[in-house]
Amino acid sequence: MIVTRFAPSPTGLLHLGHAFAAITAANAGGRFLLRIEDIDIARARTEFAAAILEDLAWLGLRWKEPVLRQSTRFDAYRAALARLAAMDLLYPCFCTRKEIAEEIARASEAPQGPEGPLYPGTCRHLSPDARKMRIASGISYALRLDAQKAAAIAGVLTFIEHGKTLAVAPLLFGDVVLARKETPTSYHLAVVVDDAHQGVNLVTRGNDLLAATHIQRVLQTLLGLPEPAYAHHRLILDAEGRKFSKRDKAVTLRDLRTAGETPESIRDRLKL
Repeated sequence: MIVTRFAPSPTGLLHLGHAFAAITAANAGGRFLLRIEDIDIARARTEFAAAILEDLAWLGLRWKEPVLRQSTRFDAYRAALARLAAMDLLYPCFCTRKEIAEEIARASEAPQGPEGPLYPGTCRHLSPDARKMRIASGISYALRLDAQKAAAIAGVLTFIEHGKTLAVAPLLFGDVVLARKETPTSYHLAVVVDDAHQGVNLVTRGNDLLAATHIQRVLQTLLGLPEPAYAHHRLILDAEGRKFSKRDKAVTLRDLRTAGETPESIRDRLKL
């Protein structure tokens, strides 16, 4: 049976892009799940989580209960981190964003990743004693994946995208952050752990997350998790050709409902 999911973050109201992603996942057939990705405790709001359920129900979507909330799954993410640490694949990074930017600026050529210049590996070479001293001092730090070691262990990988086999580029994101002192997970770690936990075997999401599949396949392999198939879809763009974003205060489904739109007219807008 196909198992899909829609996994929004409760940091704002849903917009047309969310509607398209949710309907696409639900239309794939099989079991449709809902996951609230609320690991960002500082920005997540219970009222937005409630609004997500209301808006999706208004669209006519039905999902298999219970709704999974990532804020209840921190122990599972800590266990995954412990497994990676036992493989000597994690190291603490004490660099601030400003320090990283300055280090990149000093480099003659900075490798680029999907999210910009890659972390230069400044803290990768700290001695164990230096790491312990900094942690004991209470300084904030992140846990990064040693990408070179991870790639060597994971080996040659592929993933299935719309039925086609594509090669994984394990170093695409460099030494990616997997957790921070105040938050025991990142998007990449949480999503692979939760997809496996929920039995998701078809990941449908926007093309802007296609690159994320590369690091997520590495993590799935390192953690011994099953490999889902992928079906990335087109993005819904505004009048200026930009994808809808909460940060841009995109027109929300709530606004459209108030203006008299119906679930049917929303589907027409999305060409569904």
